[in-house]
Amino acid sequence: MSAPPLKKPTVTEREARQVAEAAREQDWRKPSFAKELFLGRFRLDLIHPHPVPSAEAVRRGEAFLAKLRAFCDTQVDAARIEREARIPDEVITGLKELGALGMKIDPKYGGLGLTQVYYNKALALVGSASPAIGVLLSAHQSIGVPQPLKMFGTPEQKQKFLPRCATTDISAFLLTEPDVGSDPARLATSAVPDDGGDYVLDGVKLWTTNGVVADLLVVMARVPKSEGHKGGITAFVVESDSPGITVENRNAFMGLRGIENGVTRFHQVRVPAANRIGPEGAGLKIALTTLNTGRLSLPASCVAAGKWSLKIAREWSAAREQWGKPIAQHEAVGAKISFIAATTFALEAVLDLSSQMADEDRNDIRIEGALAKLIASEMGWRMADELVQIRGGRGFETAASLAARGERAVPAEQVLRDLRINRIFEGSTEIMHLLIAREAVDAHLTVAGDLIDPDKSLQDKAKAGANAGVFYAKWLPKLVAGPGQLPSSYSEFKHAGVDLAPHLRHVERHARKLARSTFYAMSRWQGRMETKQGFLGRIVDIGAELFAMSAACVRAELLRSRGEHGREAYQLADAFCRQSRLRVDELFGRLWSNTDDLDRKVVKGVMAGSYEWLEQGIVDPSGDGPWIAEAAPGPSERENVHRSIG
Repeated sequence: MSAPPLKKPTVTEREARQVAEAAREQDWRKPSFAKELFLGRFRLDLIHPHPVPSAEAVRRGEAFLAKLRAFCDTQVDAARIEREARIPDEVITGLKELGALGMKIDPKYGGLGLTQVYYNKALALVGSASPAIGVLLSAHQSIGVPQPLKMFGTPEQKQKFLPRCATTDISAFLLTEPDVGSDPARLATSAVPDDGGDYVLDGVKLWTTNGVVADLLVVMARVPKSEGHKGGITAFVVESDSPGITVENRNAFMGLRGIENGVTRFHQVRVPAANRIGPEGAGLKIALTTLNTGRLSLPASCVAAGKWSLKIAREWSAAREQWGKPIAQHEAVGAKISFIAATTFALEAVLDLSSQMADEDRNDIRIEGALAKLIASEMGWRMADELVQIRGGRGFETAASLAARGERAVPAEQVLRDLRINRIFEGSTEIMHLLIAREAVDAHLTVAGDLIDPDKSLQDKAKAGANAGVFYAKWLPKLVAGPGQLPSSYSEFKHAGVDLAPHLRHVERHARKLARSTFYAMSRWQGRMETKQGFLGRIVDIGAELFAMSAACVRAELLRSRGEHGREAYQLADAFCRQSRLRVDELFGRLWSNTDDLDRKVVKGVMAGSYEWLEQGIVDPSGDGPWIAEAAPGPSERENVHRSIG
């Protein structure tokens, strides 16, 4: 007997947290540099000497990059993609023939088998030619069908779908719904088992990157609990041409104008049980685990944008003269160029280090990948903004307009628009703060979580208190002193008159300070700690800066040891660390001296209408309609705008 259809779920805040907590990877089976950093332990040995790819991985990766560069130079018209808001079909067909759909797929399934390092280099390269193409390839391989099947698929599923994904079929990942964003507990799309053992999908998915042109879909849907069915949010591979699937809209955005992102409706769509990925109820865990490495595609695009911004800033600032000298020689502009150069170096260091650790699979990189996404998306946007400022009015002018009046068509404003979404998708900055904070305090919650859980019995709390006493008796004394206080520590990080050792000593000292601050806050706020989102965000941002400083120094030493621009690498690492240390000092100050309490009072006033008088004197150009579109299940009443390529 089939299960009854699901009603739209209503969940409490506590239930939503429980769903998110259940989806986490609970165990730490491998070491994590970033996890140790948040605990006040600077484990430089986990990242230095810098891990490097094998000679074969380099050979295979460089060979593909050469082909991809030639393709981008000759076949990709970025201005046309921006103008027409679409990647030409012949470009996508060319990418398929090049093997770009299967960069991360094992050669035994027809893929190229590139490492994470070279996959990211390829995304950066093609994304610099056209960010829309970078998104197409990333959404297909980082979070689309290939990655979940690689990690959780059965041999039969891999054999059935991966050869298609490697050569011809574009895939998409469908989780978000009109009323479901970062809170998956509210997921409404249902997958009801039928009498024949298959599932019937009903619901609406929003912001389906690649969904307009996809051949295969990874769909997250809720299976109702019933006899023989555990139920819960579950992942399925779905053929996009299945009866009952309608792409109802192709969405348009501020940037990334060529992406194929839409709204997809499922009405009585039958999916074979053989297409379920993993067991019922494992969908969110599959999604989060996939994102551990999947998020690294975003830093790749930010690194590419940083490199391009540096190139344009250098060339423009040499050509443009004001008050008798090139603008680069004016300190106000020079500081911006220095920021772009140093930050690009550090972001590439973070990306390559995290990617190589993912390839080696010796470390748990869930925090490193999340930190890389967080700092790259924030800093990438800032670098693009600084480039627009350096370019002045020309930075605000479109490339087409510049070309029309006879100047170089530099799309600075487009890059700013294209990068803005990185602070939102695959985990907004605010959500990344909370996700990383949860992982950062995992050791504390493991030993003392029951003490602040209102549902735990006195007996459980007493046991937790005893365990916590043992843990903290060993841990807290280690936060008092460390190698960062010894002038001779990390002395090998010195080259050509530039000494990076003080920066590493700074990281070690401030990792301990970070851990002490976290412990104090947990002792002070206990169960209310999770509501202190401003504090948690600053804690995570400090950790991100310390991680980036560490990566920058280790990368500089790697380049020095190889004879590859060692002097310049040390200079850039030094500049970044000095800039980063100023940000760290400010963040530490704002842990305890801030406007968080006042902000909460103001927000209450805003939401109560106390300041509505401040909104007077304007005209609101917004159109009519609901804030959130109705997404009731049922047959589609709109034209199917899905299109196939090739």
